[in-house]
Amino acid sequence: MGTVTLGVSIAVPEPHGSLLQERRAGFGDTAAHGIPTHVTLLPPTEVDSALLPAIEAHLAEVAAAGRPFPMRLSGTGTFRPLSPVVFVRVAEGAEACTWLQKQVRDASGPVARELQFPYHPHVTVAHGISDAAMDRAYEELREYAAEWSCTGFALYEQGADGIWRKLREFAFGSTTVPPQAGAQESRGTLPTR
Repeated sequence: MGTVTLGVSIAVPEPHGSLLQERRAGFGDTAAHGIPTHVTLLPPTEVDSALLPAIEAHLAEVAAAGRPFPMRLSGTGTFRPLSPVVFVRVAEGAEACTWLQKQVRDASGPVARELQFPYHPHVTVAHGISDAAMDRAYEELREYAAEWSCTGFALYEQGADGIWRKLREFAFGSTTVPPQAGAQESRGTLPTR
């Protein structure tokens, strides 16, 4: 049957997702349009395609145990010089993301794996481009902010063309969404001062 490359992530909803994807492309990151804007829970992982039903069942169990939580993005960060990445920070919801990714990668589950680096939830906005372009991404999105209620996550497969496509969404077991940190949901704009 062969292997497939899978990933699990929390999608950054509209209008925030498209805005950050366009900004990423504008910084010269050629992978931008093949990667939906997201917070990773399971990095690209090659698995035997026969395991797909077991993986979906495992993710459904993880989602059933999960609860909606507020997500807030604010400001930028970087993994340089360790890794050529500039990202938008997860200012609220990081603890819930950390819990979820541990459940997804559980040692007894079908996608158990070690990580190359310690888990740090983030939204990549530049990867593997020139230092000058990464500096620009870091500066131009420094005051970016967005928030929404995270109600689940999704399983993605990377095609032979390098594009990530959603296979299935997994909603959390509860429909009760806790209150947001801010009074209103942000539109994902850059604040003016």
